[in-house]
Amino acid sequence: MSQQQTIQREVELTGRGLFTGFPVTVRFKPADPGSGIAFLRTDQPDSVRIAARLENLTKRARRTSLRNGTAAIETVEHCLAATRGLGIDNLLIEMDNAELPALDGSSQPYVELLQAAGIAEQDPERQYIRINQPIRMSEGDAELVAWPVESDRLEIIYELDYGADTPIGHQIYRFVLDPEGFLEQIAGARTFILEEEAEQLRAAGLGTHLTYEDILVIGPDGPIDNSYRYDNECVRHKILDLVGDLVLTGSFVCGKIYARKSGHHLNHELVRRLLEIRTREQFEQRLVGRPELDIHGVRRILPHRYPMLLVDRVIEMDGDRRAVGIKNVTINEPFFQGHYPRQPIMPGVLIIEAMAQLGGILMSQKLEHTGKVAVLLSLDKVKFRRPVIPGDQLVLEALAVRVKARSGQTQCRATVGGELAAEAMIRFMLVDADPA
Repeated sequence: MSQQQTIQREVELTGRGLFTGFPVTVRFKPADPGSGIAFLRTDQPDSVRIAARLENLTKRARRTSLRNGTAAIETVEHCLAATRGLGIDNLLIEMDNAELPALDGSSQPYVELLQAAGIAEQDPERQYIRINQPIRMSEGDAELVAWPVESDRLEIIYELDYGADTPIGHQIYRFVLDPEGFLEQIAGARTFILEEEAEQLRAAGLGTHLTYEDILVIGPDGPIDNSYRYDNECVRHKILDLVGDLVLTGSFVCGKIYARKSGHHLNHELVRRLLEIRTREQFEQRLVGRPELDIHGVRRILPHRYPMLLVDRVIEMDGDRRAVGIKNVTINEPFFQGHYPRQPIMPGVLIIEAMAQLGGILMSQKLEHTGKVAVLLSLDKVKFRRPVIPGDQLVLEALAVRVKARSGQTQCRATVGGELAAEAMIRFMLVDADPA
């Protein structure tokens, strides 16, 4: 296992955004272990922090952008690729405008700046996402395929095919990521665009500040007023974009990836799939591990008894903020005798009751020393998505929304095999506990 890394000292650069043309100053700062890569918009009334994570992804054409509320960070992929190429885990990036500077259209200026800042090792071990099963996704004639490798490395094979009648043509390149190789083979590969695409963007008011020296515009005879850094610079830049987009997992991805004609959208979908697989694996590990509360612990908190006790155990408890519980549904449940004998389905009202009971357990963490208990008050935004039948394992989740002196509110979900079965916003009234 490798140790996490950050930079030794602050560094900054200035430039203009690729699409917006906005002037921006970017300051790179060391960050605490485990904090990951995050951006900070300092030009907002209250500085807005935006982690480089998939949950902050916002939809944009031809680039990767992040958003938190109304504050966005545009075109992050070249900067993120530089952090991954150098093996930087934790970094705070302060910006006084909405888009990172385009610079020369590659990651090389970012790499050189971060190298000048120095790389500092940190104590905790690095977090990895290891591709441990084949994954394939496609969109039209574009595809991404990922599969495991034995070592903790990232290998990318990219096949770019614009067709034999275009100046780009067909290019294929294989790259195994390491800092030295990234700097020599990938970091300098620049953003490219066909001449007709550039004209369309300018007509839409984007990139009007750019000249042919600022961006690699490819005409019928090759780069216009410019020249290639590599004979196959275009396919190398596609690898650069993929390396940057994989940073949105929040971990270092290890495995082998074959990409053909793919872009940011498929890259993001691969990130999404990798995170879904990891979440499922982590949850499966918790299912077989020691629960936070077994049935005896549940009975000590909830007053419910047979046949109305609908939480078998609590497998995760994050203070008074979040709880995850389990209800194992068997054919022996008494309600299946009448609902329905020939097609047994768990009544929706009992799924809601199970979620409410978990919400009550969550509320009890806050109310433990107040002499209060949570009693169901109201339901809102109730939705049922799929039937629950004998043999299903109902996974219940409750998130605390707010707890006041006289009431509490939780957002609850119930899933089966990762598929949403029901959800509701549940409010509780807080009443004095029975002294008996």
